[in-house]
Amino acid sequence: MAGALQHISCFHPPDYIRALAEAYRREASPAARDAIAQILTNSRMCAEGRRPICQDTGIVVVFLNVGMNVRWDSDFSVEEMVNEAVRRAYLDPANVLRASMVADPLGSRTNTGDNTPAVVHTRLVPGDTVEVKVAAKGGGSENKAAFATLKPSDDLVEWVLRTVPAMGAGWCPPGTLGIGVGGTAEKAMLLAKEALLAPIDMHELKARGAMNRLEELRIAIFDAVNALGIGAQGLGGLTTVLDVKILDYPTHAAALPVGLIPNCAANRHAHFVLDGTGPASLPIPDPADWPDVHWSPAPTARRVNLDTITRAEVADWKAGDVLLVSGALLTGRDAAHQRIARLFASGGTLPPGLDFTNRFIYYVGPVDPVRDEIVGPAGPTTATRMDKFTEMMLERTGLLGMIGKAERGPEGVAAITRHKGVYLVAVGGAAYLVSKAVRSSRVVAFPELGMEAIYEFIVENMPVTVAVDTQGSSIHETGPAEWKRRIALNAV
Repeated sequence: MAGALQHISCFHPPDYIRALAEAYRREASPAARDAIAQILTNSRMCAEGRRPICQDTGIVVVFLNVGMNVRWDSDFSVEEMVNEAVRRAYLDPANVLRASMVADPLGSRTNTGDNTPAVVHTRLVPGDTVEVKVAAKGGGSENKAAFATLKPSDDLVEWVLRTVPAMGAGWCPPGTLGIGVGGTAEKAMLLAKEALLAPIDMHELKARGAMNRLEELRIAIFDAVNALGIGAQGLGGLTTVLDVKILDYPTHAAALPVGLIPNCAANRHAHFVLDGTGPASLPIPDPADWPDVHWSPAPTARRVNLDTITRAEVADWKAGDVLLVSGALLTGRDAAHQRIARLFASGGTLPPGLDFTNRFIYYVGPVDPVRDEIVGPAGPTTATRMDKFTEMMLERTGLLGMIGKAERGPEGVAAITRHKGVYLVAVGGAAYLVSKAVRSSRVVAFPELGMEAIYEFIVENMPVTVAVDTQGSSIHETGPAEWKRRIALNAV
């Protein structure tokens, strides 16, 4: 189990790489194509460097089918064995993984330090083997899970088409959708989660044609969701989902419970069987699995010096502009923003040495560095979680702009527009690639918060896109709308 968690931290499954390569080949949106190129380049870099695909190395979810003839030579319970594996994997000094689990979720929210406990689902089945399906599920995609109790006569496709746009882009598309239908509320959600662990095979399915009702639904939802034009990272484009997986279960005659859970661009999972003869092994991907895609900055990208940036310069940027930013960049996410809010509420001031005046803040919780790294993988986190703090930060700290991933909500956009700030996005799913732009790193405030402390990064040519400009125009609104129109007109 520990080996599997290390494996999936840095190796994409080959089926995902093939599907993403095909999406890159057919993508007509320049912004989406650039984002997919970053994800593919990041994927190859992580495989070569044995480092995490994403800074959010996930909550561990395990499905175990335990044969009823199996006997354990251990004083541990099965869940204790899984948690010991998680502990060893996430603290492995050769490839440190980020600990994201917090205990006392309604109170102190104290980090457990080793990413335990895992979420374990165990079934007893006939046989004498242990079948293991393990995933490391990122918080950005997990937060977009949806559940509904539909009427038996309701249309599943219509519900999905209402639900997916409301998810925004914080789940880091392009990815897969897991859908569970039937049973009870908890069963439908469990089916949706397990569905995500199946191989991506939509291309093969469409080539041979559907053979049953669920396969017909998979194709219908796949085509309909991609016709929404949301695209990679929500920037607008042809591919929002690479596959749709559906599992169903008998349910009450009066009910139609439905769960939907997306899987992000990290797509971390493994499947193996233990038969008692020794540990299982997972195949190392062949370098030939990756397409010949090597991201480089667009020639038209504007170079920006963060150390001399002015409000007049920022006012000239438009949503969709591509930038390469260099200079000093502060970091911070949920816990740091909460600390600042409490300081201001109590009449306090910012800690000594922390000054946001005319600065940018990067919403990130990096992985700890190893070997000669300055910082571990350091991709953006979902920016909407910071919307509630945006007015405070722009009004009271002199902050000029923010960098994160995905769209901003109405509250965030309103604050940005009111204070003539700006919001930039980096590509979720390209954490290792982004980290290579960091030239130095030091903790500035709240060191006890660990990965949620405020750091100062010195970056060089970090790739970002203007997502919300000073006038309030959002690429996450204009991009998908334009590509939905183009797809409807068969203009691509």
